Amino acid sequence: MGQRRVHLVGSVPLADPASVFETVGAALGDRLARIPDGETGARLDWITWLEPVFAENPGLEKSPELFRVHPAANPTVRYRLKPGVAAADIVFGELGYGENAIRSYADFARLKRAGKIPASCRFQVDLVPAHSVIWLFLQDDLHQPLDPVFNDAVLREVDKIAAVLPHDQLAIQFDVASAVFARLARGVANAYGATREAMIERFAAILQRLANHVPDDIEVLFHLCYGDANHKHVVEPADMGDMVDFVTVLQQGMQRKVQLIHFPVPRDRSDDAYFAPLRCLRLPPETEICLGLVHYTDGLEGARRRMAAAQRYVADFSIATECGFGRRQPETLPELLRIHAAAADER
Repeated sequence: MGQRRVHLVGSVPLADPASVFETVGAALGDRLARIPDGETGARLDWITWLEPVFAENPGLEKSPELFRVHPAANPTVRYRLKPGVAAADIVFGELGYGENAIRSYADFARLKRAGKIPASCRFQVDLVPAHSVIWLFLQDDLHQPLDPVFNDAVLREVDKIAAVLPHDQLAIQFDVASAVFARLARGVANAYGATREAMIERFAAILQRLANHVPDDIEVLFHLCYGDANHKHVVEPADMGDMVDFVTVLQQGMQRKVQLIHFPVPRDRSDDAYFAPLRCLRLPPETEICLGLVHYTDGLEGARRRMAAAQRYVADFSIATECGFGRRQPETLPELLRIHAAAADER
C-alpha cells in the first residue's frame, strides 16, 4: 500500500494564507487532498474573531457573565438582549467566512498554477455551526431561539462561497466541537436536549441541515473535536463511543456524500478501549476516516503506537492532529509537518 493522506484541520500559525499554502504544500505534497488557508491573523484562535458579530449587533449588549469552556481556558464575554428587544428581533448579517475564503482562494489558485500546490488538491474552507459560537458568546437562555438564526447566516456564507468559487476546487468542513461532545459526556440537560440521545438527534439534525445545503460537487468534511483551549480538552473522552454514535445518526440523514470525517485521538490513548467503538462505525465507501493521532510532543514514535492500535479496528484511515495548529508556536511547525509526512509514509 502507498502513503496515507494527511488532513489539516484548519489553523496554521503563519503570516498569511500564501505562506500557509507554500509551506504545507512543500512539506506534504501529494499527501494532501485539501489545504485550508490557515485561518491566519485575527482568525488564528478559532472563533474568538467572531465577537464583533455579537458586539455590533444592535439588539445585543454585554452581560456581566464571563464564560470559560473549562477552568483553565481564557474567558469570553457573553451577550444578552438589550431591554425591550425580543429574541425574534435578532438577525445576523455577514459573518466573514465567505469574504475571507474568496480572498484566500486567489492565492490558492495562483500558487496551484505555479505548481506549489498539488494539482488534485482542493481549497478547504472551515465553517463553525451556531452551537459552538453561541456557547461562547450568548447567555444560555438565547441558545435555543438564536441557534437557527445564526445557522441561517452560516448558510448564507455557504451560498456566497459557492456562488463565486469553482465547485471542483472546493471542500467545506464543518467543525463539530466541544459544544457537542462536552455536553454529550456530561449528560446535563440543555437547550439541545434533556438526554444524551436527544442531544445526538438534535445536533445531528443541525449538521444535516448545514451539510445538505452544500452543492453536491463541493466536498463536505466534518471535524470532530474535544477542544484545545490552552492545549486542554474541555472534557477527556472516555473512548470514541460518543463520536461513533453521533456519526451514525448524522449519516442516516445525509442526502449527499460526505468525503471525510475526522476523529481526534488524545496523546495518551493507544489502548484498545479507546478505539474499540470504531468496530460499530458503518460509513459508505466514499467517506474517508481521518484519525487525529499526530502529536508534536511525542513525535513519530507516538503516532506509530496510535496508528498500530487504530489498525486493529479500522482498515484504512488518513492522519491529522487532534485540532488546528493555531495555538502552537510557529517555530514548531517544520517539525510537526515532518512528523506528519513520516507517519503518512508508514503503512
